[in-house]
Amino acid sequence: MAESETTIDQQQSRTKFQSLIPGLPNEIAELCLLRLPYPYHSLVRSVSSSWNKTITNPRFLSSKQSLSISSNIYLFVFAFNKSTARIQWQALDLASGRWFVLPPMPNSFTRISSPHALSCASIPRQGKLFVFGGGDSTRSAVVYTALTNRWSFASPMLSPRTYFVSGNLNGKIVAVGGSLDGIGEATTAVESYDAESDTWTESARLPMVLAKYDSAVIGKEMLVTEGWAWPFMFPPMGQVYDSDEDTWREMSGGMKEGWTGVSVVIRERLFVISEHGDFPMKVYSSEDDTWRYVSGEKLPGKTMRRPFAVTGVDDRVFVVAGGLNVAEGIVSERQNGEFSVEWRVISSPQACTQFSPASCHVLYA
Repeated sequence: MAESETTIDQQQSRTKFQSLIPGLPNEIAELCLLRLPYPYHSLVRSVSSSWNKTITNPRFLSSKQSLSISSNIYLFVFAFNKSTARIQWQALDLASGRWFVLPPMPNSFTRISSPHALSCASIPRQGKLFVFGGGDSTRSAVVYTALTNRWSFASPMLSPRTYFVSGNLNGKIVAVGGSLDGIGEATTAVESYDAESDTWTESARLPMVLAKYDSAVIGKEMLVTEGWAWPFMFPPMGQVYDSDEDTWREMSGGMKEGWTGVSVVIRERLFVISEHGDFPMKVYSSEDDTWRYVSGEKLPGKTMRRPFAVTGVDDRVFVVAGGLNVAEGIVSERQNGEFSVEWRVISSPQACTQFSPASCHVLYA
């Protein structure tokens, strides 16, 4: 009996002091594991018990999150196939050009009439994606965490809603407007989600019903607009939410009338990629309430076809087009205050040609 206990103790001792990577000190081996692309973590955990223990350790996850702030960024795309009604999330490693398919969302989010019934938001520095509404319950909420490559349920929204917008305002996700069931009564309800406490709170209601949404966040404000819809039969409407004051005000005339495409915020300035003509890029000037065209290269129209989804980080703007081709634009500001852009195209794999983007986000992972 004593000999058996001794053998077990020896095995446990060997496991405890087992090298993560033979020939390397464990401190160096951990640094190597920290730099593995996040999508491979689930595979890495199956290599050995010591690797699994290391990668699932809260200290390792904390170190990975700190490293992610200065590591590669990933472009996450919510895509759908009109022919098959298939939806999926994919991530593009912008450094290597490799695509990864994310695990499927929970079942309640796979049975939707349109991906636009859902609203997506993100907290990039935390490596988290949020998907709200639609599905079996229009109050549903799920969160994807890049560090674990997993989806989990969040607290449901206070109000049922679909076909609405959401945005990250100072680390909290604000959900605005939408329809109660996708075809019936519209709602002006607004609510805010705190990811730290997993709770929702009511915010000031929209002063009016907005029919077709686009939105952007600049500083403490969230801009919500109908945007121009073809044909140009009605003037657009828009509202601006002040998160500090919890109040809404009408959007300026110049801003809402020139908002003719999908928006992105770069350097705290509002840009749009117009979805008409040769897809020009414009930037809004608050000084005189006008839009100015961005000089430089045009969006490559031969490889980029609508619909578009747009996001940005630092001086980079990413346009995802039909077929999931990606155009990366580098935005620069000249001494005279004018902006210029240069584009490069990242072609998608053949398997993505039938997919179209519904939403896209940049995360640190």
